[in-house]
Amino acid sequence: MTKLKNFVKKLLLLIIGISFTGCATLMQPTAMVDNTAGTQAFPPYNGPKARIAVAEFNVKAVKAHGKIGSGLREMLITALMNSNRFRVVERQILSSVIKEQELAVSGAASVDTAVKTGQIKTADLMITATITEFEPAASGGKVGIGGVGGIGSGILGGLLGGALNKAHMALDIRVIDTSSSEILAATRVQGKASDIKGAVATGFLGSLGLGGGLSMYANTPMEKAVRVCIIEAVRYISQSTPPNYYKY
Repeated sequence: MTKLKNFVKKLLLLIIGISFTGCATLMQPTAMVDNTAGTQAFPPYNGPKARIAVAEFNVKAVKAHGKIGSGLREMLITALMNSNRFRVVERQILSSVIKEQELAVSGAASVDTAVKTGQIKTADLMITATITEFEPAASGGKVGIGGVGGIGSGILGGLLGGALNKAHMALDIRVIDTSSSEILAATRVQGKASDIKGAVATGFLGSLGLGGGLSMYANTPMEKAVRVCIIEAVRYISQSTPPNYYKY
């Protein structure tokens, strides 16, 4: 009986040793991105730009809300500007801009500082987006040998306590001609990411900050899913905009 117990102990130690070797990468405090398309850099561009506006995001995903939609819109606008391919006209603060112009027209403002009227630019294209999926923790499980369970998964999972957290989101994007209201292009873009719970995802996709309502997802798989989705949305918009709209 003693010999059998010793044999079992040695066998378990061997299994654990193999498990730690096989999961060395998985145990690192870094995150893995399932969809790496969004990490690809845009090629340099210094040509004419298209003039666009971005509508308020339509939120249909159960786990998202209005503030998340606003935050994603802010991120998309910033990313579009940073792509150096678009002139973005802002419509959310248009009423405030008009108030400044009305102040100038009223004669109450100093002539030297009064803004000019009749200078507001119109957009040739309108970008609309609908949040159709927003899953901060789409699925989970314990880390086993190779991350797929099986013999030894209970042993290693008990030792590590590593919960595997996955997240994803999806946007329906449309590019619309503002003169005719014709939809020129439409697609669905998505971002996916997975991570061991508690891992830090600093530096992912550069310095593009999280918009309002999304700060709670900083350094989580959801942050990476959001970033991939936004970058892919900009890539699609830039590639789907007909050449004749690049004229400014």
